[in-house]
Parts: sequence; structure tokens; C-alpha cells
Amino acid sequence: MYIQKVRGILVEGNKSFGQISRDVIAPLDAKTPLWWYISASLAMGAILFGGWAIYTTITVGIGAWGVNNNVAWGYAIINFVWWIGIGHAGTAFSIFLLLMRQKWRTSINRAAEAMTVVAVVCAGLFPLLHMGRLWNAFFIFPYWNTRGPLWDNFNSPLFWDVVAISTYFMASAVFWYIGMIPDFATIRDTTASKIKKKVYGFFSFGWVGSAKGWLRFETASLLLGGLAAPLVVAVHSIVSMDFATSIMPGWHTTIFPPYFVVGAIFSGFGMVLTLMIIVRKVYKFQEYVTQSHLDAIARILTFISLIMATAYSTELFMAWYGGQEYEMFTFMKNRVTGEYTLAFWTMVTCNALIPQIFWFKKIRKNITIVFIASIFINIGMWFERYVIVVTSLSKDFLPSSWASYSPTAVEIGIFVGTLGIFLFGVLLFFRYIPMIAISEVKGILKKTSK
Repeated sequence: MYIQKVRGILVEGNKSFGQISRDVIAPLDAKTPLWWYISASLAMGAILFGGWAIYTTITVGIGAWGVNNNVAWGYAIINFVWWIGIGHAGTAFSIFLLLMRQKWRTSINRAAEAMTVVAVVCAGLFPLLHMGRLWNAFFIFPYWNTRGPLWDNFNSPLFWDVVAISTYFMASAVFWYIGMIPDFATIRDTTASKIKKKVYGFFSFGWVGSAKGWLRFETASLLLGGLAAPLVVAVHSIVSMDFATSIMPGWHTTIFPPYFVVGAIFSGFGMVLTLMIIVRKVYKFQEYVTQSHLDAIARILTFISLIMATAYSTELFMAWYGGQEYEMFTFMKNRVTGEYTLAFWTMVTCNALIPQIFWFKKIRKNITIVFIASIFINIGMWFERYVIVVTSLSKDFLPSSWASYSPTAVEIGIFVGTLGIFLFGVLLFFRYIPMIAISEVKGILKKTSK
């Protein structure tokens, strides 16, 4: 039960149902602002840079990357895991909080779900490019063929990733789309544009808002949420198995599945916080995305940050307590000290230390500090994936084969390209889809006015 006296009002301004519809739909009817075109141009520039890098990768080969015999996994896998983590925002935010009946999610879940769909698309690009020969991608799909005994290797982590990404994308996209159907119908019924009426009418699937329709809509949302909740845990657990099933020092550990899942939710919530602060400022949605919403996300980040700190401490303790010299070297001589010290301590500072400032209410009320901290969280989670991938591979069991890794312009270009895809996808979401779930906000309006 949401207690107003403790948590604050979810929708400020004593809004009516009609006001909510008008406020949320207003950005869609307004003229496209100049900043949108500037941001879209920057995104397209990044996409073009990424397109050049992808073209170079396909025509030249993986040799255009900075990977070598030892560090065969470089930026591609680092960024793949990072984007999958970002993609956990929408499903974790919407589904878990939906099943726990947390009403404060209603103003934020739509943007989080949109972010998930775009992030998963960005993530799926990296394993495909990492194959080297994109035209052989069909080998990883199980279909009836004439190749005789040649089938998918179900023990391959690459195959696990394909199944995880495709399933996760479909589940997230369906969950996101179903939640938008009532809002599309609202736009259809209120817009004066004939084109918009036809387009949004098509995507609303003839929604009329009957009692039977709402009953089936809510039932479908809960069923999808219940089915997708285990998927949230399974997807990043599968990604963690890419590492944990090996015998490489620093990877061969049972903590990886929960560690990866919690880390993904942590980075996802950090990106949600960054995005929602921008949305509420640019579109003046302060009465819908209130201080209470940001405060709730900051509290969750504080708790998850403690879990991350515990995971880091557990890894170091087990390396020391286990007495295994290879584990000790990887953690103590290659991470805590050594060549990758800067990356390791950046990870610890951004993920375990900086979020602890959210213990103080005054800081949680300072939007600027909260925004900066959310950016540091995303930077720290990227460095976490960098530390995990590179430090274990660069110095393995044979010192004569040790090699350092540094990304080339091609690898950086692909990453910048995915950032452009993400930014452009979010901009399209801002322009053509209601950023706040109108129907869900209306559903909690009266309860917050008591």
C-alpha cells in the first residue's frame, strides 16, 4: 500500500483525467523543437561513424580490432554485456515493480521499457560482428537442414547468447507494446490530424476501453510480467555463464550469475535515472516525475550498490582465502595493483562508493548531484565489464603469451555507433510515443489524492 504521508504525492498539481491526457500528448502535437534536430544530427553522425567501423570489420576482418591471441574478447563482448545490462532497466523496473504492485512505477515504466528495447538491439549487434563472418550467422539458428549431422553446438555460449537476446527482445517488445495500446487509442480519439488518427488507430487495435477490454488488458499485463520476471534473471545469468563455465582465473566462480544480474539491474536503474531527469526537465514533467520518484530510484541504487560492494569484496576474499596462486595474481597483481589498477578502482569508486551519497536526504533532493551520480554509475558499470573481460585474458597461465589490449578506432567506432542508435531510438520515442503511461497514471490518480 502506498502511504502518501510517508512517500509523497505521485501526481502533483491536483490533475484531472483530461489534464493528464493533454499534458502527456502535448509534446507529440507540438512542433519538433530545435534541440531534437540537433540531437538527432549528432546521433546520425555517430551512426555513420559506426557504419564505417562495421563496414571495415566486414571487409577487412577482425584483424581491424585490437584483439590478439590472448585477449580474443575485447570491446565487442565488453559492450555487449554493458548494453544487455542497460536493457535490464525496463523489464526489471516495470515487471518486478508491477508484480510487487508499486504504484510509483507508473510515471517511469514507459521510458524504461523503450530504453530496454533499443538497448537490446544495440547489444545484439556485437556478438554478430564478433563472429567475423556475418553471412554464417544462420549456423547458430536451429532449423531443419540438409547438413547431415552438423547441428548447433548447444554447449556453445554463443548459442546461449543468441537464444537469450532473441527471447529477451521479443518479451520486452511485446510487454512494451501491449502497455501502449490504451494510450494509442487516446491519441486516436483526441488528435485532429487525419494521418495520426489512422496511424494510431491502426496500432491501437480497435481499443474501445470497455470493462471487458480493461480486464483482459490487466490480466495480460500480469501474465506477461509473471512470465518475463524469470527471464530477467535468466538472461544475464546466461551471459555470466559465458565467463563462469571457463577455467580462467577471475572467471571461474559461482558468484557470477547473481553478480551479473544485480549488476545489470544496477546499471539499468542508473540509466533510467539519467533519462528521467532529462525528460522531466526538457518536457516540464515535474508534476508527473516528482521528487518522490527520483528519491525512490536513488534509494534502490543505494541498496544495490551495497550488494555490488559485497560482490567485489567476496571476489577478493575468495581469491585470498582459496590460496590459488593464479586467482591471487589476477585479483591482487592485475586488478587491485598492476596494469589495470585505474580501471579497477574506477569501477569500485563509481559503483560501490559514489552511490553511498544517496544515504543523505539533502543530496537525494539535489537533482544536479543525482544526475551526475547516475552518469558515474553507468561509467563504473562499463569499467566493470572491461575489468572482467580484459584482466583475465591479458595474463593467463603462460607468462610467455601475455599481451596487452587496447581498442582500435574501428572498435571505438562500433561502440560510438551503438550509442548513436540508442540516442536516435530514444529521440524517436520522445517524438512519437507518449513518454508516460497515460492510462496507468490515471489509475493511481485518485489514490494519491486521499
